[in-house]
Amino acid sequence: MQGFLDKSRASEQREDKMFGGKMSSLGKKLIRRRVVDLSSEETRFARCLSTLDLIALGVGSTLGAGVYVLTGEVAKDTAGPSIVLCFLVAALSSILAGLCYAEFGARVPKTGSAYLYSYVTVGEIWAFTTGWNLILSYVIGTASVARAWSAAFDNIIGNQISDFFMNKTTLHLPGVLAERPDFFALILIALLTALLTFGVSESALVNKIFTAVNLLVLAFVFIAGCIKGDIKNWQLTLEDYINLTHLHEPEEVRIKSFGSGGFVPFKLEGVLMGAATCFYAFVGFDCIATTGEEARNPQRSIPIGIIVSLLICFVAYFGVSAALTLMVPYFLLNKKSPLPEAFKEVGWAPARYAVAIGSLCALSTSLLGSMFPMPRVIYAMAEDGLLFKFLSRINSRTKTPLSATITSGLLAAVLAFLLDLKDLVDLMSIGTLLAYSLVAVCVLILRYQSGQLNSPKAMEMLELNGNEEERVVMNPNIAATGTKQEETLSLTALFNPSADTPTALSGRIVYVCVSIMAVLVTVICVVLTLKVNALKEANVVWILVLVLLLVALLIPTIIVWRQPQSNARLNFKVPFLPLLPLCSIFVNILLMVQLSTGTWVRFAIWMAGGFLIYFGYGIRNSVEGKNAKELRGSTTENSLHHPGMELSPGAAAI
Repeated sequence: MQGFLDKSRASEQREDKMFGGKMSSLGKKLIRRRVVDLSSEETRFARCLSTLDLIALGVGSTLGAGVYVLTGEVAKDTAGPSIVLCFLVAALSSILAGLCYAEFGARVPKTGSAYLYSYVTVGEIWAFTTGWNLILSYVIGTASVARAWSAAFDNIIGNQISDFFMNKTTLHLPGVLAERPDFFALILIALLTALLTFGVSESALVNKIFTAVNLLVLAFVFIAGCIKGDIKNWQLTLEDYINLTHLHEPEEVRIKSFGSGGFVPFKLEGVLMGAATCFYAFVGFDCIATTGEEARNPQRSIPIGIIVSLLICFVAYFGVSAALTLMVPYFLLNKKSPLPEAFKEVGWAPARYAVAIGSLCALSTSLLGSMFPMPRVIYAMAEDGLLFKFLSRINSRTKTPLSATITSGLLAAVLAFLLDLKDLVDLMSIGTLLAYSLVAVCVLILRYQSGQLNSPKAMEMLELNGNEEERVVMNPNIAATGTKQEETLSLTALFNPSADTPTALSGRIVYVCVSIMAVLVTVICVVLTLKVNALKEANVVWILVLVLLLVALLIPTIIVWRQPQSNARLNFKVPFLPLLPLCSIFVNILLMVQLSTGTWVRFAIWMAGGFLIYFGYGIRNSVEGKNAKELRGSTTENSLHHPGMELSPGAAAI
């Protein structure tokens, strides 16, 4: 009997070890990181995009039709003339994310944008999550902009398209199917898909033309505002409100529509609320980061393209909002059509035709800006084995990702043709904000890692897995240097490290601290969102909770700040680490937390579908996983042929 029990226990222990081994293997697969070969500039794409092309792509994608509508909505209901401050705050917040993208563009000039940046830094599962959500953002963005283009054109020609189809085709299913199928949006996406498959240089030329027309129209709006505007519209009083509206309303209604008058009628709260809305007006510049293998000089062009395009967009938004609020008192603005009505108010009614042309050009560049990066992210994921391999095919003549372009265009066209996208638009925000947050996290982690490249053209490998065996195979000298000093974790290592350059230990310290910082920032944002009324009422308990969370956040921030940074030379580096990336993470997560419960439910459904693909296909076909197996095989072979070669004590690190 005792022997039977011993055998049973031994069997259970073996099963436990097997289960533990499988879970450990699964965990390693989820966090395996991409090895990027930066030793050559060879690419399957055509390197034909100049810095000007990237700036035009960023401006066109970011400066969409929102500049013609959003300014009126925010000025009338939220901020008044202080909308110019809203755009300033929103621009500063967006530039935080832009700086992080700019550094990665200089460091890893490859196709994939935030997906690739996450892959080389925080691991495969986060990379797949980022890429999968970027695809969702681009698909919904493309479909919604196409429907908006169709609606704007229909409005210009007197609603003839909608009247024609109204009684002939009906599909309406509230919240799911649109009131009528949008044939014009379908045709528009098909045309732009054909343009993108034809070649990237042709697409860039069309984008530059439309962007130039859009900027000319916006310049005209600003000049008109300077000529016809009145500075008194930034200094309005209650008496002006009564005289202009001829209304004697209850005080609650008056406060809602007029506020307190002056330049900041809705106080600081209005400026901050307006800035949160205006932040989304700067979304789109990240498409520049997908051109790493199509730009002629990506290490230089991508950082310049991102920063300059954001500055141009800020100047445009600032100028249009200033002109609009100078021409017409903010409480008289027409939210649906602010600029045409403003020109009508000042006696320049024909200017509405210029505005109509500008809005169509803006929608066109915004549509192209959504469609351009989408197939490149899909291609990068398929090339890495995380999506189906046929999506990584490149056309030998046009040097474009043909299969990914056609597939993504077809998906967006079907959505635009059939679905009511109003409830899905907020999903775009999750994908974009998640990508912004992860890129900021990646910059924080990567800057403090050892063994970084001195130049993207150096004959080295960017290897972030921390696997000593793989580094020894690539450079056997590392085995010798790795044994020189045994590092131990201590208070000195945390707050006063002796090394001037990053080490394996300091890199791990930063990795853990940044993870803790991300969790604490998320908790702080949840408290600020859900308990905002208690904090306004000076509730002692919640104020104490918030203070404790901030103190807890301060400790890992100081630890990261004290660690040595990489001295790798790059064309661009984010300044003031770790504060700027941390601020970017805070802004992005705060905006994500404020999204509705329904949006998060839809996000969970989308992610469930994505994880089915990843765990059913991607995790088994990952190129990185296959490379790791080959590398382990070659390591074993080398050890058999060179029995004298020994690994350093840190061979199993990380």
